[in-house]
Amino acid sequence: MRVLICGGGVIGASIAYFLSCRGARPIVIERAALACAASGKSGGFLALDWCDGTPLESLARRSFALHARLAEQIGEDWGYRRLTTYSGSAGPRKVHGHVRPHEPEWLSDRVALDRRIGSPQTTAQVHPAQFTAAVMRAAIAQGAELRFGNVAGVVRDESGARAKGVEVAGAVLEGDAVVIAMGPWSTMAAQWLPLPPVYGLKGHSLVFDTGMRIPAEALFLEYQEASGAAHSPEVFPRADGTTYVCAISSDSPLPPDPADVAPDAGAIERLEAMCARLSPLLDRSRILARQACYRPIIRDGLPAIGQVPGVAGAYVATGHSVWGILNAPATGEAMAELILDGAASTADISYCNPDRLGSPDPLASAHNARRDARG
Repeated sequence: MRVLICGGGVIGASIAYFLSCRGARPIVIERAALACAASGKSGGFLALDWCDGTPLESLARRSFALHARLAEQIGEDWGYRRLTTYSGSAGPRKVHGHVRPHEPEWLSDRVALDRRIGSPQTTAQVHPAQFTAAVMRAAIAQGAELRFGNVAGVVRDESGARAKGVEVAGAVLEGDAVVIAMGPWSTMAAQWLPLPPVYGLKGHSLVFDTGMRIPAEALFLEYQEASGAAHSPEVFPRADGTTYVCAISSDSPLPPDPADVAPDAGAIERLEAMCARLSPLLDRSRILARQACYRPIIRDGLPAIGQVPGVAGAYVATGHSVWGILNAPATGEAMAELILDGAASTADISYCNPDRLGSPDPLASAHNARRDARG
């Protein structure tokens, strides 16, 4: 079975991997570069039970287990390791009289950690770009393909009821199934298929060269600037000797091309000042990357994972928000089951049905408009 996957991020690569494990022939079509957006610029934090009590509980728990399994099965190093995770607060002034359960030497006296919110049994991490690339290489080793080009549309059969390929560079690439996995750029596919609206939430991040001086401890902080502005910085030391810090979100418009994503004016400078106050070590360390990315969000906060309503052979997997890296393996596995077996069996994705919010078929809408115009 030939499956065309539009999007070379972590979701597309994971779908390709699990399809290739089942003997299918997936082709991933990417416009810019593999993991060029959030899949390469996010934190890579994993949590076993942080989605418990929500519709994503089954998916997240399955995916957390798959991350550990893939780290052994594929045999490449993408910085997978277990973490201890803490919450706390920080601000422009020193903390006085606060008893800390844990005092990392690398943090400043402006930071107060209040509790442990994850253990090595429940929290972990990967380097997201390395993970995405390794999973894609493993898929290619099993018969998948990676092609570069801009998908300009989904091609349907004469009835309009079935997807039969995609348009790339003016030509039709045919397939037995088409999957939209373009992150926030999946909104473009709403011109071709009845999909729920997908939005992009922009975030900024820095990557520091800190060496091995910071232990495997992730931090989720509440930070107040001197101006009174509140932020929620996240700090993730990585196994490769770098430390990733993200904060400062915005609703800046999504550019048409992922290659055109750039930080908002002043955002990186504010984040650098924040990091200098959080840690003398960060203040002294060389900055390796100053970057921004958009996370895909659907208005009810759940991803869209499943068959596109009314169009046989068309599927979508996007809208994972901050849990894209965590939930990518289980999403890939469930999508492979859905495409090849007709239903997902390893994780409950029923809450993620793409038609739950309703969305008009663009072809049907155009047909009705023409009919109404004829009177």
